[in-house]
Amino acid sequence: MVGTMALLPPFIRPTRMKRIPSHPAGVPAADEVLLDAPDDRLGPALVAAGRGEHGPAAELLAATRAAAQWENRDRYTRRLAAFARSRPEWFDLWRTAAPHDPDRLLLEAQLAVERAWPSPARAELLREVSPLITAAARGDNRDPVPWRVALDHARGTHAGHKYFEELWEAAVRRAPHHYGCHVAALRYLAASCCVVWGDTPHTARASHRQCLDFADRAAQDAPATSLVQALPARAAYGCLTDDCGTEVPRERLHAAADRAIALSARFPAADPWPAEVRNKLTYVLVRLERWADARTQLRLIGPYATSFPWDRISDDPLGEFLRLRADLLERPGTGLLPALGRPRTEHGRHAPADDH
Repeated sequence: MVGTMALLPPFIRPTRMKRIPSHPAGVPAADEVLLDAPDDRLGPALVAAGRGEHGPAAELLAATRAAAQWENRDRYTRRLAAFARSRPEWFDLWRTAAPHDPDRLLLEAQLAVERAWPSPARAELLREVSPLITAAARGDNRDPVPWRVALDHARGTHAGHKYFEELWEAAVRRAPHHYGCHVAALRYLAASCCVVWGDTPHTARASHRQCLDFADRAAQDAPATSLVQALPARAAYGCLTDDCGTEVPRERLHAAADRAIALSARFPAADPWPAEVRNKLTYVLVRLERWADARTQLRLIGPYATSFPWDRISDDPLGEFLRLRADLLERPGTGLLPALGRPRTEHGRHAPADDH
């Protein structure tokens, strides 16, 4: 039993707090809250990978491709790549066993981008990754996820607008409302404004206005149940964390939050699928001082805390989430803004405008 537990990924097990604060009825206790908990499909694949077995992960990604479940495929690819960064043995076995498997090719492209991203030589390292992304894109012509990887890659290599637009057109041709591709485009737009025009307050304001414009158009065109409905709130997050919230009309930020609230209401409470959307939305609502709406989202989140956005402001994202939750839920009569820090980059510095 001890040996089996040692193989479990740490984020599958709940992190227990030394002191369990009181909590309102219907809200999970602190020691019941999980960070980045996998859903019922991903969990077994991660446990098997922890044992060095690649079969369940391969079957999971193959199933998402066969059923054209592109949002799930994107999410599972990211999580499996993150696990392979620290525990690569199972993935190395998969590479040897199935060198031409389109699911393995996709995961390898994602893993290569993630490994290069933290390096100061990111752009140079990412250019060496291009053949892996090309191979993944050829694996299944219907699949938009390799194109999302390509969009991230283009941002990391400071690719020009024309090249990025070609990638974007290829991505949306395969899945017009794919959330991951839209987030990648939003990040590129924010980054390119600062890189091309210079990182001054004026250009930062222009960047955030363009991001909001893009996100609003995408949400207006998307179905009411699409995660793209949360894209304006993600753009608002970038604006609020870049300290330019007063430079963008406040009503636009509130409208973005309202759209995400409507999307959140379409999902059951304590559902892992919209957990990241709800965690990010909670941060936005707190920054907008919409206390009642933030409390509602905290109740809908239930036990499903996510690293983003809390890891951008703390080395202890679960602790940060629980602290904010306690501030808001245990003192319902107060409008005191919890002390939220400004997000940082992956290197520990404050986050630039494109880091959202």
